[in-house]
Amino acid sequence: MSIRIGIDTGGTFTDVVAFDDVTGSLVTTKTPSTPADPAEGFVAGVHKILSLLDAPAGSVSAIVHGTTVATNQLLQGDTGRLGLITTEGYEFLLEIARQSVPDGYGNSYFWVKPPRIVPADLVRTVAGRLDHTGAQLRPLDEQQARAVARWYAQRGVDRIGVCFLHAYANPAHEQRMREILAAEYPDAVVSLSSDVLREYREYERAMTTLVDAAVKPTVARYVSTIEQRLAGVFGEAGQGTGGNDRPGRSVPFSVMKSNGGVLSAREVVRQPITTVLSGPAAGALGAALVAAAAGFDEVLTLDGGGTSTDVSVVRHGEPTLTTEGSVGPYPSKIPMIDIVTVGAGGGSVAWLSPEGTLKVGPRSAGAQPGPLCYGRGGTEPTVTDAHLVLGRIPPHLLGGEVPLDPGAARAGLATLAGKLGLDLPALAAGILEISAWNQANALRRVTVQRGLDVRDFVLTTFGGSGPLLLCRLVDILGLRAVVVPRDPGNLSAFGLLTVDVKHDDVRTFVTRHDALDPAAAAAVFAELTGGAAQALRAEGFADREHRYQRFADLRYYGQAFEVRVPVPDGAFDATAAEATVAAFHQAHHRLYGYSLAHRPEQQVEWVNLRVTGVGPVARPRLPQLSTLDGGVDRAGTGTRPVWYEGSIVETPVYRRDRLAPGDAVPGPAIIEEYGSTVPLDPGFTATVDRLGNLVVAR
Repeated sequence: MSIRIGIDTGGTFTDVVAFDDVTGSLVTTKTPSTPADPAEGFVAGVHKILSLLDAPAGSVSAIVHGTTVATNQLLQGDTGRLGLITTEGYEFLLEIARQSVPDGYGNSYFWVKPPRIVPADLVRTVAGRLDHTGAQLRPLDEQQARAVARWYAQRGVDRIGVCFLHAYANPAHEQRMREILAAEYPDAVVSLSSDVLREYREYERAMTTLVDAAVKPTVARYVSTIEQRLAGVFGEAGQGTGGNDRPGRSVPFSVMKSNGGVLSAREVVRQPITTVLSGPAAGALGAALVAAAAGFDEVLTLDGGGTSTDVSVVRHGEPTLTTEGSVGPYPSKIPMIDIVTVGAGGGSVAWLSPEGTLKVGPRSAGAQPGPLCYGRGGTEPTVTDAHLVLGRIPPHLLGGEVPLDPGAARAGLATLAGKLGLDLPALAAGILEISAWNQANALRRVTVQRGLDVRDFVLTTFGGSGPLLLCRLVDILGLRAVVVPRDPGNLSAFGLLTVDVKHDDVRTFVTRHDALDPAAAAAVFAELTGGAAQALRAEGFADREHRYQRFADLRYYGQAFEVRVPVPDGAFDATAAEATVAAFHQAHHRLYGYSLAHRPEQQVEWVNLRVTGVGPVARPRLPQLSTLDGGVDRAGTGTRPVWYEGSIVETPVYRRDRLAPGDAVPGPAIIEEYGSTVPLDPGFTATVDRLGNLVVAR
């Protein structure tokens, strides 16, 4: 046996998938998340999956993890005592920020900028100056730098971001500042902008650096805790495996990055900012792989969990990337899969606004205490409670491991219904309708607001609560079909096993196209490629395994924002540069509806050059289902009353693991499996394809 384990920690459940590289078998399970100590749920998941496999710990060859530790810290606004050191004269960089009004002025009459991540009194400056080429105009004032380091030490400000003007062009001043901080204040956690983001735009670079500094201690503690507990797991097990393992055997442990790659845990501690969308990224990649195998390459993904719903776009089989993302109020200008997250999960709380209207989310009951039906002390009705009282989910989760209390759900919903003057089914249906529209609006944000027609896509929905509202989403958005993968509740954990190691790097290289020096650009690409190669070697990949992807950020001269386009492989010369500009014109037209390719007087400007180094991993095979005799009745388990459109309908219930390729289940119906449920409304049909996916359409 050679087992790789993927573990995705969500707000409610920790999903675990194990793949045996030798036999090709795939085993999945779930265990409750432990928000107070996420590492506890992580290790519990390892024990559980090994027990299900009846496999020794010595058979585990690698563990890949998707975590929300950094994300949750930022969403809660917990940045600790954080300081910023910047160039003299730029102390109000964060206060000036950007004039970026959410949702446009029409919906934001009273909008004010959110609180700065570092208050003004914790910002310090140091004299010294570089120009935009990196040439030194004035040397760093080392005496002042030492005084600043001591000032922070005296006040216990132990997380410090350093962002000097034009450090993207020359990191020397920042690197010297780090040396001084190490000497004067060795307990400080320091992040340099030239390490985190070597790209121009001071505000975005400073914010990304400060976010990195803010989460660095938390991520380091979390990773260290997991490594210690894993050493205990594999050490204890190793003593009973015939001497093949020694106590404390080290198992390769990697963490998912926001860009759709993974990185070893030791490198993640150095680059924690890269994990801010770790968990959702794995789901998007897993969905892309499954959808492509099913014959769809233009796909929307919807990952519905207990706390939130994450949506993204897959084009030509690959999730779209962005560097304009944010977590909560904090912009993070790093490559990440373009994911929109909304508070529309199974645990989203239904509540009354001060005006007396019904709202759903974004606040969640989470794993503890959870929905009313969990019986763990929850006091507010949730989306899961509404599904339960309407008969859309069974009176248990995880195949009976988590029993649910329909009486508690009905009592809580009845109290809220009385305040609104509604009967119980009407209130529950209203909760689900609002939740469906919250999800639909999120899907519109990644399509309509990006210039895409949502009707051109097939939706792939997964996660424990992801498939529950798929029929309503088809009607709201006019979708062609919805694909529900096998074992949708564990698709994010499965996605972790499909992910390559990736290393991104960027350099600002601002020049108009008519003045571009291809040799200078080629030299920058070579430098970036060399850095990526070094990082991949450190991750254990031989040079022959390395793959590289080159990109450039271009814009029309005078524009404020860029479009990223691929750069052709091979030597970078004038021909490659022209091909890149042609790709930019096409991408601009696709995104914004026009291009200026026909106007040679309108110059194109090069802004950033990027290289992604890829270390490929072996992906699990997607096995095909075997055909079975008989019709869909073989999967039937009985009926139960389900509320549809104002009336109760006695609805057939099917076990998904008894369905076979070619089976077509007509609605109304309920299709159940270990980690999820698919309610089919009247007028819909779910067809089983050769891979076991459910393809649902009206």
